[in-house]
Amino acid sequence: MIPRYTNPEMGRIWRDQRRYETWLQVEAAAADAMARAGIVPSDAARDIRERGAFDIARIEAIEAVTQHDVIAFTTAVAEHVGPSARWLHFGMTSSDVIDTAQALQMREACDLVLKGLDGLMRAVRTRAEEHRRTPMIGRTHGVHAEPMTFGLKLALWHAELERDVQRLRRARDIISVGKLSGAVGTFAHLPPQVEQDVCESLGLAPAAVASQVIQRDRHAEVVSALAITGSTLEKCALEIRGLQKTEIGEVEEPFAQGQKGSSAMPHKRNPIGCEQIVGLARVLRANAGAALENNALWHERDISHSSVERVILPDSFIALDHMLRRLTRIVAGMMVYPERMRENLERSRGVVFSGTVLLELARRGVSREQAYDWVQRNAMRSFEQAVPFKALLLADADVTRALPPADIERAFDLDEQLRHVDHIFDRVFTGVAV
Repeated sequence: MIPRYTNPEMGRIWRDQRRYETWLQVEAAAADAMARAGIVPSDAARDIRERGAFDIARIEAIEAVTQHDVIAFTTAVAEHVGPSARWLHFGMTSSDVIDTAQALQMREACDLVLKGLDGLMRAVRTRAEEHRRTPMIGRTHGVHAEPMTFGLKLALWHAELERDVQRLRRARDIISVGKLSGAVGTFAHLPPQVEQDVCESLGLAPAAVASQVIQRDRHAEVVSALAITGSTLEKCALEIRGLQKTEIGEVEEPFAQGQKGSSAMPHKRNPIGCEQIVGLARVLRANAGAALENNALWHERDISHSSVERVILPDSFIALDHMLRRLTRIVAGMMVYPERMRENLERSRGVVFSGTVLLELARRGVSREQAYDWVQRNAMRSFEQAVPFKALLLADADVTRALPPADIERAFDLDEQLRHVDHIFDRVFTGVAV
């Protein structure tokens, strides 16, 4: 079942109509190739190409009797082709059609995902540039660490999305293969040049070797690439969710006019879009596990992978496509609160500059161990007594003997902390970083 939120373009790829269209595309290409090779009459190939058609209801009616989808399909098509249909599916096994056609579907679906990634990356870059110099606190273990900028956080997302693009492009190439080598991959009934001809006409590469099926490590790589991309989107969505907590309040996903957050609490503005993305990422990871299980089949093939792929391939592509479109809207429309970011940055009373003070003391000859002790004791007093960290340092005789007040003041310079942000942006957005 195609979910109601599905992008019509992606949904079309995975509907029965498109599946049978690609099957017929492969059958017609095979007939043409065999005609060129002198295996089937050219007029028969022409009939298959020009008269070949199907009706889904008729296929389903035949399959209810045969319990075999490809036989039901070829029987239904044969009713349209007429006498020349004896050359339809000539010398081929079901997987020659299914696997080659499925490669066409996955390649087309990969193109849509890559298009969605491009849109998301453009939205992320726009917001990153907007907030290149918007200071905020960086957090490690959920605790204040050192200052950064919100734009830098978004630049990090962009760099990872670029790696996702690279993975998906490779996966697209890996899956863009076909096979017409027969029941156990030996070309017992058709010569290899027919397979080569068919694949060239479809824009695919022939698998160098196959059993009855194209090997499922290829499919596992595709679904794994989708899952990894989903984990990137989950990372972004989880961060937005975290920054939207009432106690933090730095970022908020869009909340539309007339939208309701809770049936019981009218004040609620919940990050439901981000939560949906996080949830769907779990589905993608589970599907990747199933795809890996599909790689090991009995001997030259069994059918255990087939039922799995009927679920995980459309579901994974549809889910990721939806996640991309939703996160793009969230990033483009998210509310950013620089004043709250500054307020939170200052909430820890300056202890986030402790690392700079530590290094300044070390530069002036104080041992690292001694410097660490002096800085830490003042940081702990700042926490416990709610006193500004800088004031405690300026009142500490040990510190001021080694570090003049002017240098202490300079250690708290936010612009100095963020002096290399532009360099990082240049690396991310000029393609130098890897």
